[in-house]
Amino acid sequence: MPAEMTMLADHPARQLLDFSQKLDINLLDNVVNSMYHDIGSQQRVAQEVLTNLKDHPDAWTRVDTILEFSQNMKTKYYALQILETVIKTRWKILPRNQCEGIKKYVVGLIIKTSSDPANMEEGVYISKLNMILVQILKQEWPKHWPTFISDIVGASRTSESLCQNNMIILKLLSEEVFDFSSGQMTQVKAKHLKDSMCNEFSQIFQLCQFVMENSQNAPLVHATLETLLRFLNWIPLGYIFETKLISTLVYKFLNVPMFRNVTLKCLTEIAGVSVNQYEEQFVNLFTLTMSQLKQMLPLNTNIRVAYANGKDDEQNFIQNLSLFLCTFLKEHGQLIEKRNNLRESLMEALHYMLLVSEVEETEIFKICLEYWNHLAAELYRESPFSTSSTPLLSDVPPRRHLYLPVLSQVRLLMVSRMAKPEEVLVVENDQGEVVREFMKDTDAINLYKNMRETLVYLTHLDYADTERIMTEKLHNQVNGTEWSWRNLNMLCWAIGSISGAMHEEDEKRFLVTVIKDLLGLCEQKRGKDNKAIIASNIMYIVGQYPRFLRAHWKFLKTVVNKLFEFMHETHDGVQDMACDTFIKIAQKCRRHFVQVQVGEVMPFIDEILNNINTIICDLQPQQVHTFYEAVGYMIGAQTDQAVQELLMEKYMLLPNQVWDSIIQQATKNVDILKDAETVRQLGSILKTNVRACKAVGHPFVLQLGRIYLDMLNVYKCLSENISSAVQTNGEMVTKQPLIRSMRTVKRETLKLISGWVSRSNDPQMVGENFVPPLLEAVLIDYQRNVPAAREPEVLSTMATIVNKLGVHITGEIPKIFDAVFECTLNMINKDFEEFPEHRTHFFYLLQAATSQCFPAFLSIAPAQFKLILDSIIWAFKHTMRNVADTGLQILYTLLQNVSGEEAAAQSFYQTYFCDVLQHIFSVVTDTSHTAGLTMHATILAYMFNLVEEGKVSVALSAASPANNQAHIQEYIANLLKTAFPHLQDAQVKVFVTGLFSLNQDIPAFKEHLRDFLVQIKEFAGEDTTDLFLEERETALRQAQEEKHKLQMSVPGILNPHELPEEMCD
Repeated sequence: MPAEMTMLADHPARQLLDFSQKLDINLLDNVVNSMYHDIGSQQRVAQEVLTNLKDHPDAWTRVDTILEFSQNMKTKYYALQILETVIKTRWKILPRNQCEGIKKYVVGLIIKTSSDPANMEEGVYISKLNMILVQILKQEWPKHWPTFISDIVGASRTSESLCQNNMIILKLLSEEVFDFSSGQMTQVKAKHLKDSMCNEFSQIFQLCQFVMENSQNAPLVHATLETLLRFLNWIPLGYIFETKLISTLVYKFLNVPMFRNVTLKCLTEIAGVSVNQYEEQFVNLFTLTMSQLKQMLPLNTNIRVAYANGKDDEQNFIQNLSLFLCTFLKEHGQLIEKRNNLRESLMEALHYMLLVSEVEETEIFKICLEYWNHLAAELYRESPFSTSSTPLLSDVPPRRHLYLPVLSQVRLLMVSRMAKPEEVLVVENDQGEVVREFMKDTDAINLYKNMRETLVYLTHLDYADTERIMTEKLHNQVNGTEWSWRNLNMLCWAIGSISGAMHEEDEKRFLVTVIKDLLGLCEQKRGKDNKAIIASNIMYIVGQYPRFLRAHWKFLKTVVNKLFEFMHETHDGVQDMACDTFIKIAQKCRRHFVQVQVGEVMPFIDEILNNINTIICDLQPQQVHTFYEAVGYMIGAQTDQAVQELLMEKYMLLPNQVWDSIIQQATKNVDILKDAETVRQLGSILKTNVRACKAVGHPFVLQLGRIYLDMLNVYKCLSENISSAVQTNGEMVTKQPLIRSMRTVKRETLKLISGWVSRSNDPQMVGENFVPPLLEAVLIDYQRNVPAAREPEVLSTMATIVNKLGVHITGEIPKIFDAVFECTLNMINKDFEEFPEHRTHFFYLLQAATSQCFPAFLSIAPAQFKLILDSIIWAFKHTMRNVADTGLQILYTLLQNVSGEEAAAQSFYQTYFCDVLQHIFSVVTDTSHTAGLTMHATILAYMFNLVEEGKVSVALSAASPANNQAHIQEYIANLLKTAFPHLQDAQVKVFVTGLFSLNQDIPAFKEHLRDFLVQIKEFAGEDTTDLFLEERETALRQAQEEKHKLQMSVPGILNPHELPEEMCD
């Protein structure tokens, strides 16, 4: 027994758990305080007592005493939590009189607390009470409390503060039924509650109208508007468009500061309704709102400045305004366009959108951007062909013509505010210093993608205007009127973003101007920081225009030579940027570097290789690796094999010289492989090879063959060094720098081999020449090592080889599994956390073997196969999402492969079928695995389908050998009743029926599982009407009949014994 439990055993707080004694309220208050304010053992004891008390089945009987006599708000809240749990999980098994008692008590408490405006301060307490009432309603209404809606509406007319709280209850009920019902209640029940709310809505609506028209009580009106807002996404449309609702909202509340935000949200919700009728009402909504808006926010307001100086409430108003305009114009803009008398209003709305778009607040800008993107895309798609550079107005489609003046302002906006693309590495930090940025900020990247797309559409609509704006802004950088690093960056990102959107001739003219201006700017500015910013922008732009570079060799050559210059510039980030741009250009223009260009005596690649030493002498190791990858793309583009081989030798000359000298020294004295500098050099050379191989692809076999056996010998030697170090000094030694460097060499070796194998195109050659020495060097070493020194890359390399070689490696699977399977499984089967890399790679290897080399599984010993199946089951029980997903994927593949091997299939089904079902159900019903529900549904549906179609011919049970389907139904029913004894037979029966009738429809099957998950959370008691089981049964019967009809329409799909007589003649 742990110390704390013994502490608890004789702790005075213990008496709270003795239900034969009267409850000591002061003691309870003290324990609650201890829980919130103490630390250490005191707090743990308090926590334990409170948890045990809450879990006690009779705890709810003490709630009224606690609420009446406790002086502590936190204790009262705790009591309400007890009550909420009993309502959610045990309500159905409480006697009716107790249910009625609790209901009356809660209603009375709410009326008492909310009727007195002074109590409304106790916000958290009253909110919890309201939530509890809603939980009761979900159980009781409409069956046991049919008058609830008229009760609450009637009570609301007696007192304004009560009415205000009732509005909140109705809002919560609406949210529970319409917004959060998925996974909280069964589909049928949710539908019933939705129908009940719609049917009784008129009383609620009248109450809302009554308050809005008559009440002078501001908090009450506000609560009513908030509640109405929740209703608008589901109420029958007549309540919105066939009443005075819209005009009341606009005229009465929109211009009142206290109500304007919630009112605008309501109008936005209405604007988002997508229906073809009610055109006049939408037009009316637009004109009324616009006329009020112009009074509240005159068209000449500088909204950007107003927002910056505004209070929270005012800033929210601007954000809500952007949402309203964006929603309305996207849904109904064309309705307004068609009416000439509304053109002016439309232009005013767009003017507001432009003003709001200038606000310095990303979230608001994103809302506006969504509309501009929608508008530009729509106008472009209507007539995708760009007009000429001097558009005659008659050529412009009429809709586009309407928007011309606005679109020009949107272009200026996009160019002036362009977000940062991910490629840019030189940035200004908060201290104003220029530094390298390593972050890849996904939010900013998404913003850039959306802005780029919008600007591309806008450029297609009128590229002359885009060019004019960009050229003017560039002149303003050069003449200094707009010069700042930030402005220059945004402008250059914008210029880079429209690559490909202009005609090639226009692009050429434009780009030459841009580069000339930027080079001039670089000459004129003093200071390294200024030059670094301009240089990074030049590199960024040229990297974005490969089409131009491919068409202009002289320019391309100049750019690359300029990048080589930048590779010696030690200013932070410039070298990185130069290497990154070089690799982008190498990928997009690779062929141009291996051909002899006009006016040249040799291909440019030869010049690069002749001077490689000089080019890379100032780069850091990781920059050298990037450089090698870039050159690799060029060499990969050389199609003449003999020429390619010569290039390859020159290309790898430097790293090979260092490699050869280390290998020679090691041949004389193997201890050189314990020298830290030597091991570091080996690591760097292998990294260069890895990046080179990634770019060159299969032809890299020439270089790999040259170093392969030496590399494997180095691998074995370093492995021995590591093992002996571990034996001498224990596992902690694996953290030492030298040992870590040795492991880097082993890992890079494996990366190089698996990188090349995945790109190779001759599986037989790989299998015969490269795999045997690899397995010999790697497998036994892996098996013999201590767990901490095993390289997870061994597993991922094996997975790559299996995936790539497929049938060519099937014969080696037993050997591979012998070495790595059991020893790795023992590392990861103690818990779900240790060795995460080994864990993921282990299951990837298993996945590869299952899908590529399944026949190997048929020949291994049953004990070994059971171990494999156990490990698959272990995989999908993981809480690590990627491992669980892989496990389910493997199981599904395995089941499909097994079904194709008739002889093996039946013995597999006999031994494992029920077992697998049981394990899948154990994860389905475990809430921490809900993310895998789609895959659970897919596998279960597949398995039930196998049984239903008679594919499982072997008897799964000795008791009923003739009928597997009946046996499985009984097996599942018993399994579930044992696991969840509180379920009623009728519930289980309907669930099991559904597993068969829905097994052709995965989405419906998944929802069926989700319904069941809702049911296992609560005790159903005798009365199951609330679950609407008959309705569900009827729906399932129909699904089964539909499925049967479908099958009958395909000749031969049904077993002849299942066909009706008349079809057999």
